[in-house]
Amino acid sequence: MSDIWGGAGRSTLLPRLNDTYQDFSQMEINVFKEDKDCNVDRVKMPVILQGVQDDIRTLREQIANNKGGTISIQDLESALVKTEEGLQAKTEKVISQYNNQVRTLPNQEANRFDNNVVAIETTWDMRSQKSADPRKISAHFLGRERVRQPQGSRSNALLPKRQAVQMPGPTPGQQTKHMLTLRAVLDPYSNMNRQALNNNFGIQLPLINTKQPHKPAYSKPIIGSTIEPLAVLPKANRVDAQLAPPPISEDDAKKGIMSLIERGLIPPAAQLTLDPSPVRNRIAPLHEPQVKHKPPQTEAVSLLSGVKLDPATMKNDVKKMPAVPPHPKSASSSITETRTPSAKTRATSSSMRQVKTPATLKTYEMPIQPLPPPTTPASGDFKQLSHRFAIQNGRTRDSSSEFIAFKQHYCLTWGSIVTMIKHLERMLSSYVVPVAFVNGDRLADLAMEFELERPPSIDDMLTVIINREDVEALIGRPGRRFKGPRGKDLAATRIQSSWKMFRDRSEYLEYRKRKWASGVIAISWIMHVKMSKVKVKLKQSREEHLENFRRRARKLAMSWDRIKQHRRTVIHIPSLGLSQEIRDDINEFGIRQNTQMARLCDIRDPNVDVIFVSPVPLSEETLQYYSKLLGLKSAVDSGVVEDQCDMGEKYKIIVPEAIKSFPAHRMCLSTLLKYSPRTMKRIQHLIKGCDAYVVTGVPHKDDLSVADYLDVPILSPEPEVAHLYSTKSGCKRIFASANVEVPPSEFDVYTIGQLHECLAQLVTENLTVKRWLFKLDDGYDGRGIGYCDIADHLECYQWALKESKRYGEKWSKKWAQEAAYIKIHAEIPDVLAKYARPVHSELYEDWSKFLDAFLSQGGVIEATPPSESITTLTVDMMIEPTGRANVLCVGDQIHAETPFSCWGVSMPQSSVEPDVLNVACKKVSEACKSRGIIGYMSVDFVTFIDPKSNDQILWALDLSLHYSDSLAMFQLMSYVSNGKLDLKTHTFNVPPPKQEQKKRRRRLAGQEDEQPPNTSRYAVMSTQLLHTNLAVVHYSVFFQMCRAHGIGYDIKEKQGTVFTLLDSFNREHLGMLTIGDNLPGALATFARNMSVIHQEISAPNMQGETNFKLAIKDIESILGTTVENAEDNEG
Repeated sequence: MSDIWGGAGRSTLLPRLNDTYQDFSQMEINVFKEDKDCNVDRVKMPVILQGVQDDIRTLREQIANNKGGTISIQDLESALVKTEEGLQAKTEKVISQYNNQVRTLPNQEANRFDNNVVAIETTWDMRSQKSADPRKISAHFLGRERVRQPQGSRSNALLPKRQAVQMPGPTPGQQTKHMLTLRAVLDPYSNMNRQALNNNFGIQLPLINTKQPHKPAYSKPIIGSTIEPLAVLPKANRVDAQLAPPPISEDDAKKGIMSLIERGLIPPAAQLTLDPSPVRNRIAPLHEPQVKHKPPQTEAVSLLSGVKLDPATMKNDVKKMPAVPPHPKSASSSITETRTPSAKTRATSSSMRQVKTPATLKTYEMPIQPLPPPTTPASGDFKQLSHRFAIQNGRTRDSSSEFIAFKQHYCLTWGSIVTMIKHLERMLSSYVVPVAFVNGDRLADLAMEFELERPPSIDDMLTVIINREDVEALIGRPGRRFKGPRGKDLAATRIQSSWKMFRDRSEYLEYRKRKWASGVIAISWIMHVKMSKVKVKLKQSREEHLENFRRRARKLAMSWDRIKQHRRTVIHIPSLGLSQEIRDDINEFGIRQNTQMARLCDIRDPNVDVIFVSPVPLSEETLQYYSKLLGLKSAVDSGVVEDQCDMGEKYKIIVPEAIKSFPAHRMCLSTLLKYSPRTMKRIQHLIKGCDAYVVTGVPHKDDLSVADYLDVPILSPEPEVAHLYSTKSGCKRIFASANVEVPPSEFDVYTIGQLHECLAQLVTENLTVKRWLFKLDDGYDGRGIGYCDIADHLECYQWALKESKRYGEKWSKKWAQEAAYIKIHAEIPDVLAKYARPVHSELYEDWSKFLDAFLSQGGVIEATPPSESITTLTVDMMIEPTGRANVLCVGDQIHAETPFSCWGVSMPQSSVEPDVLNVACKKVSEACKSRGIIGYMSVDFVTFIDPKSNDQILWALDLSLHYSDSLAMFQLMSYVSNGKLDLKTHTFNVPPPKQEQKKRRRRLAGQEDEQPPNTSRYAVMSTQLLHTNLAVVHYSVFFQMCRAHGIGYDIKEKQGTVFTLLDSFNREHLGMLTIGDNLPGALATFARNMSVIHQEISAPNMQGETNFKLAIKDIESILGTTVENAEDNEG
């Protein structure tokens, strides 16, 4: 194309123009000259020629329209036609030769210029796919138009427009076809590319099957499902399974049976039959029995399992031994050969069966086949074969062909393999292994594994040995390693090292034992020294606390009269300073210490403020209850219910923070308070600047520490003194010095012989007593008591009674009792062992356990009153620091669980004459005062009618030197009734209710005087109410239930029921006080209240654990006795 459209093309085309169109030719030449670039786009040439034809046609039309001119239109027209035909011929020739370049159609939207301007056509570059800029070619076309105009009208007029005629050039359809052909030629990936080049240019391209990579139709990813939804089981069939299943289409069937089952089109339980069936049956082949039981012999390990490595049998036949074990594949060969180390002798299979090598151990034959020649790694049989070689007498047979093939195969890693072979040779030589067959491939893997690590162990090296079992058997023989080349040296070294190890280890063990003993001794001595120092410091601290306690007690005694008349603060610490064993045996120890919440009622005295230290956390509901209860003070004094006040400033309830720190340690409250510095500081801040003293429960050593920190006195005896005289033996000493009547008893009994002797003597002197009690010295609240009915089980009891009657008054003499004493003493051990029982079986399982505890801590032997009707009394007293003794309250005990523990009290007592009781109390208080005992105490008495003299007897039983529960409840009784106890008559009187003044009326004859109101009150109280079903009822619901049943307190009449809340969270324990105008009415009300509460909180299937029933039973017996006494008095 460059030859055609270059200079030759121009020289052929331009001379054809006649002289008339020289200007036109010159304009055309100028156009070609301006395009000096050698890389001019040759596709524009047909377009330019076509433009020239159009311009000439336009010029002819303009000349034809100029009829008034001087130009010979015919000549000019013939010249123009001739020129036009020449140009058209040339254009068609060029286009026909280069059909890959086409001319674009004119722009249909182009605007026509004015008459003076010729329309400019747009040309299109087929290769660059760009349109020619009209602004660049407009000058050429305007100049060309001016050239084509005549001389006379060149300034203004244009040639006439040509007529619309069909030119012989390519049609638009042909142009489009040429364009598509050109695009196919330029696009090598087009399907028409190969055909277009062949048709147009005669070029035959090779056929390439490579497909054009598929281009995505869309640039953005398609979101959503790309498949049509599958059919599912209709809803009607899913709801009603009895409907017939819908038909299955062919498309659904093509998805498979599993798809149909999963979509529900086929029921899961349907029985499917596939036709044809995928499972085909055929007859199984049966093997001969000889073939079935024949052991397989295809593994090399099984062929080598019987190799015998006994050097005794191999010395003469070493040369006959095969170099390597037979290959597994060689066993199946029909022709067998034997390869010796020299590989020269060969034998047939028949001769091989007759010759047995020394390496055979079993009776079956082991055919040996020649190894195939060494192959390269590229061999196809490489993975199926393995390299094997032998190590004989600790040296590798490196001249064998198998070893050479192995070395050639692993030539690249031979260095590490040689090292591993040396390790194998050293091991086999040291254990004198005659021959070992090595798996070369495993050896190579092991060499790669241990190339840069520690040397391999024996177990690691045994993994590469084919006849491992035989080699292990040899290595495992004792002393095998000492048969090697240096066996004697190794044996001597081993003996020496073993002996040195034994000697050094023995010395080391002895040294370690001595070192351990010295360490234990040193630590024990250090601990002993430290403990001694700590004990000394504690002893000094206790002595200082005791000395300070005595000093403050003397100061309190001197200022007691003044303190009683002035404002003071009482710190109540209801601590039970019992021994640790007793504290561990008490359930709910914290609740047991909190039974004296009624101590808050000390604020009845206007000069007293109370700080109560609670042993358990209290809920807000409990605090609100006590706030309302204590706020009744003004209402009780005035008798008006609405007249209530806030007493919150006169009392404080404090809980030590150490309760949370020691939840599982049953410490007394004083100990917890000692370890609560914030509580101690708060109490110290509250009592600052005022007189204060501490009232504890059972005294404890930590009470002194607390009092010393607070610098306040304690209204109690010394802890040691209180503990001494609170024991059963100690109180007997007090009663003996007070010269009060006590039951027949012996105290300070510590041995079994003393027990038998004392009991025999007591039984002999008191034959009328049938039951004898055994009390532990440290017993508390009826715990630690045993009993035995001696009189019912003594064989000589009747004989002893006759002897006592025979001697009469002389029976009190020792000589008269001697014979009976001897017989009774002989029977006492057997009677006790068989018939003695502890009262609390949950604490002591049997008599033997109780007897051990009795003898370990000592106790007393005491007689029970010889009467069926027995009443126990409790008298609470206080010995002031000045020595003055006051009786605070007296009451009769109520028993529930056992007759030896106090469950409740009825006040005041009505069982003994007041004078008799007052005299006994005075004697006991004098005896206590002489021993330096001050503070609160309670004395237990028992009264009964003597069957012989028919007189009332009063015995002193027990003495407790602490603040009691009955005294706390009496304080509550006095607080809510505003009454006082008359100590002379033992009656409790309340102020009479205020009555409105009425006009005096004249009394008629026979009309009786108006009776004055009854001011005497009786109360029944207890802090031991227990019912586990109370835990399911909140206190608010409990009080609503009581109000619904009429359980409440009448402030105006000073009668009714008041509760003390002891447990804020479990709510199983409760205290109750019932006040009435007579004793039977108070007892009946108390029993009725318990019965109502039990019925309300219990169900037939949920009775719960309670002591209500036993208490009600005892109250009913007291009521019966009261009625009988009333009838006797009336009679």
